[in-house]
Amino acid sequence: MIKEVELKLLPEEAALEQVIKHRTARKLGLQTDKITDLRVVRRSIDARGAQPFFLLKIEVYIGETFQPEPLIINDLQPVDGRRRAIVVGAGPGGYFAALELIEQGIQPLVFDRGKDVRTRRRDLRAIQQFGIVHPHSNYCFGEGGAGTYSDGKLYTRSHKRGDIYKVLKLLVEHGASTDILVDAHPHIGSNKLPNIVANIRETILHYGGQVHFDSHVTDFIIEKERMRGVIVNDSTEHFADAVLLATGHSARDIYALLHRHHILLEAKPFALGVRIEHRQQLIDKIQYRQSPRDPHLPASSYKLVCQADGRGVFSFCMCPGGLVVPAATAPGEIVVNGMSMSRRDSAYANSGTVVAIESEDLQPFAEHGVFAGLALQRSVEQAMFAFGDGSQRAPAQRLTDFVQGKISASLPGSSYIPGLRAAPLHELLPSEIYRRLRLGVQEFGKKMRGYYTEEANVIGTESRTSAPVRIPRDPETYMHPQITGLFPCGEGAGYAGGIVSAAMDGQNVARAVANFL
Repeated sequence: MIKEVELKLLPEEAALEQVIKHRTARKLGLQTDKITDLRVVRRSIDARGAQPFFLLKIEVYIGETFQPEPLIINDLQPVDGRRRAIVVGAGPGGYFAALELIEQGIQPLVFDRGKDVRTRRRDLRAIQQFGIVHPHSNYCFGEGGAGTYSDGKLYTRSHKRGDIYKVLKLLVEHGASTDILVDAHPHIGSNKLPNIVANIRETILHYGGQVHFDSHVTDFIIEKERMRGVIVNDSTEHFADAVLLATGHSARDIYALLHRHHILLEAKPFALGVRIEHRQQLIDKIQYRQSPRDPHLPASSYKLVCQADGRGVFSFCMCPGGLVVPAATAPGEIVVNGMSMSRRDSAYANSGTVVAIESEDLQPFAEHGVFAGLALQRSVEQAMFAFGDGSQRAPAQRLTDFVQGKISASLPGSSYIPGLRAAPLHELLPSEIYRRLRLGVQEFGKKMRGYYTEEANVIGTESRTSAPVRIPRDPETYMHPQITGLFPCGEGAGYAGGIVSAAMDGQNVARAVANFL
């Protein structure tokens, strides 16, 4: 017999298996020895009251034992190459598409402009310590995509878009903790994701797929409005039955390439702003009403949203116990992002704080047509760099000075390794974006007492929240309406917004390719 029980436990209670078993038995009116097995299937935190609690949903086995599900990868069969699909990009969209293609009996040929996940670390060190930006290997480009070295958060609202459980289970089968199947806001961490990504690659190779690094797709092979293949590094032709584009939100050259081939693109909404960094201890005190926090509680997070003069202002990609990192993809620009290790034990918490950008905000860039949003992104990123000293030191202000519109005389400590530089972000940001951010963070200070403080840094600029361009596709076939055999996929195509949603989109597109073939 299997029963389901919900428990509300203090943090120290939720950490002890015997306490969980005892409380479960008491709730069911049983002796503990009658419980032969139990599994926590859902775990979340309720921090609304004076005392935080863990909320657990538990499957209780009485007279029988838990039987683990079979591994998904054990059902895979080697592919022979009679049907082939090119996958451009080795991020979550591309790699989960490749796994699904193998499941469908199709050989994936994955091409990524960057380096493998371990070699890529050298280029991350170069940008962190020396300000050198490798245009094909950085925090956005390379095996695993932007999510690998920028946190690994797995929470998504895209529950109707695909099989979230399958994505999480595949991550577990490749080395992630089983906690991600249980936690309401699962997280892996940038210290653990590289091994998981490398294991996924080995699965793809083991079953007959191909993965090629330092392989920049520089052109498409198109015949009579049918995608036939790609040209890599301006020299090598590769042919296949279909091409999946899973290039991520920062592959601007791919949009330009599509445009040169007169392939339809669309502008889409996006957001732009800054990254705000507090001391984690302050966020814990606000959220948990504890200082220091209970050692059994994770670093606390927040989610804030408001309207400011007709635009949404919201926190984005909040990284508790995290770091701010340089995410530029070309020399001459400053872009920042956030990440956390698995333990989330940094002394700082950071979050993107951004303003929704609408078409009327892009009027100064109207001459760029569908690329007006890209032009706005680029102009802000370059302005942030131009103010500096030629390094990746990021322009910053104290939060109170940002609101008051004055340069900070000094800056609080920060996790940002290249360092911060006091700057007039109120002048470097477009005036309407600054004005709405200013109103937004003041409102956040009212919603979250203690948030608005001179001990927080505002760091520029958070500009890669999502792609400002969409590659259209048919909602039924997932294929571009103009080019047969072209399948836009994931975040760069405008259909995802994070690791899990990109992975699910990759699976959906791979199944659409199977139907097409």
